[in-house]
Formats: sequence, C-alpha cells, structure tokens
Amino acid sequence: MNERTRDLAEPLNEALERLRLEGAIYLRAEYTERWALADQGGPMFAAMMRPGAERLILFHVVASGRCFVSCADGERYWASAGDVIVLPYGDVFLMGGVEPVEPVSALSVLAPPPWTEMPIVRHGEGGAQTDVVCGCLYSEDLLFEPDLKAFPPVFVVRPPPGPARSWFDASIAYALEESPGRGIRSTKLPELLLVEVLRLHLANAPASERGWLAALHDPVLAPVMKAIHTAPERKWTVGDLAKEAAVSRSLIDGRFRDVLGLSPIRYVSEWRMRVAQDLLVSSEATIAAIARRVGYESEEAFSRAFKRARGRSPSLWRAGRSAPLAQGPPRPDERLPADRADQAGPR
Repeated sequence: MNERTRDLAEPLNEALERLRLEGAIYLRAEYTERWALADQGGPMFAAMMRPGAERLILFHVVASGRCFVSCADGERYWASAGDVIVLPYGDVFLMGGVEPVEPVSALSVLAPPPWTEMPIVRHGEGGAQTDVVCGCLYSEDLLFEPDLKAFPPVFVVRPPPGPARSWFDASIAYALEESPGRGIRSTKLPELLLVEVLRLHLANAPASERGWLAALHDPVLAPVMKAIHTAPERKWTVGDLAKEAAVSRSLIDGRFRDVLGLSPIRYVSEWRMRVAQDLLVSSEATIAAIARRVGYESEEAFSRAFKRARGRSPSLWRAGRSAPLAQGPPRPDERLPADRADQAGPR
C-alpha cells in the first residue's frame, strides 16, 4: 500500500473501528418458489424492534438458493448462497425468488414483535428452496446518516475465500444451529458480521462523486477530514481547514457542500457529536471531560449542543444506551449460554 492509498484508508478504518452497534439475528426464513414478500423494513419495523428508532441497519444472509431485494426505485439486487444483502438505512423493501409471483405483505405471514422465540418463516408454493438468516443492527453513527450517502440503499457482498469466509460461514452455521426455540437475543455476531461486510464493500465499491466514501477519496477533502478526525477538540475555522488542503476558503466550503451536502463547520460539529457518543458509550469519563475532548470549554455549552443534535442531554443519552433492541424475553426456565460467537472474529 503506497502512502497515498494509506492516507485515504485511515479515515475509513478509523470509522469502522469506532462503530458502536447493537445487533440481533431476529429471523430465519425458508422460502420455496414461488414467493415474494413486500412491506418489510422501514420506520414502523424499526420502532417495533427498538422503541424510538427511526431506522435500523438490516442484513440478510442467503444460506441457500437465490433471491432478490428491491426498494422504492424497483431495481432488483440479486443474491445467491453465500451472499449478504445489506440495507444500511433500513428502507422498506420487497424480497422475492426467481419465479415471478404477485407479492404478499410480510405482515400477513409474520406476527409483529415482540417474539418469545425466534420466528422461523415458511412461505411459498413448494418449489426450490431459499434459506435466509435475517439480522438488524441499531447505530446512531454518522456513517449511517442517509444524507451523507456513504452507501447505496442496497448492496450485496460475497466474502471471498479465506479465513474471513471460513469464519463467516461458521458463524452463520452457528446461528442456524442455535436459533430454534431460543428467544431473540442481542449478540456480538451481527456486529462482527456487519463490520466485515462493510470492509469488503467499501474496499471494492466503485468510485462515486458524492457521499462520505467519495469524500474519503477526494484529494481536497481527504486531508481535511483526517485533520478533523484527529483533532476534534481544535477550534476549527474554514480558514484553518483550507490550509490543511492548501486551497482557498471558498473552494473548501464549496467542496464540502458539493460532495457531503454539509458546510465544513457543520461536518466538524457532527464529528464532535459522534466522538462524544463514542465516549459516552465506551468510557466512564465525566460529561465535563468529554466536553473538553470534543472542543467545548464548558459542560453547559456541550450539553446544549448535544441536546440540539441528539434530542437528549448527554447524561440521559448515556443512560438510554443500555436499552436493547426490542425482543421477546426468554422463557422463565431458560438460561441462555454464553454466545461462543462473541469470542472471536475474522483475522
């Protein structure tokens, strides 16, 4: 990896390493041709799975067979056994098989959560079978903000042969083996799977003109974003940011707006909130210490800014992070064993 490529990759790797996700594998599906289910995902599903959430990250691992997913634009994204379908913004979607058929609403096939056991959906007309494992994750990370367009609404990833592929297959086999009769439960497995899938997608994604990924590869924006990410506490001005890229203030302002849809100072503010969220979740630092870490001179000023951005004070937001994805409780006599998949990830 040359120096230029390494500089471009650093913000991406940092973003993935910072991700804070809450995930669960919530559904197994056995579909037989012909089949198609509409009305999946969307804000209503997100609110059912996690009260207060506007959207979830959805992923579907195709264990066998072949299927497609389409969103509002109607474009079909096809996946076969071993592929992972990701909807990073949790949009409403339709999933169907190879043979054409009129779709039915998923609400007519599956009862809404909470579930006391992991649902196993069996639907179709008895033809060739497609098995799918469905998971969802919740994150308030800037990376999944739809306005930044870091990802397309749907993408399909096939992990290549190697250690990561072997770990991936073993993890899904474990999920399939463990799911019958178990309550839905949060584990590290969906988080590890998603991060690995995102790495694979972003490493091979085609060049784009707009969005967060485009900004990471932009010769003007990349060094500026790296500087912001490295020192969020600095009192950045547009002039300071322009110096990082050796361009004019008007050029850096226009570039941020064209590629990211945000002003430079708005991006600084959003990044500070993201770093603050990470510290609130991952550390026991005081609110005052976090305020200083992200560039605020007083706890009061930081708390006001955080509440404007996230709708709650930092202390209330921190307390609310313990709320898991909505799910049916295990049976009273059931003690769930430790999740072996939590112990290892891809190497």
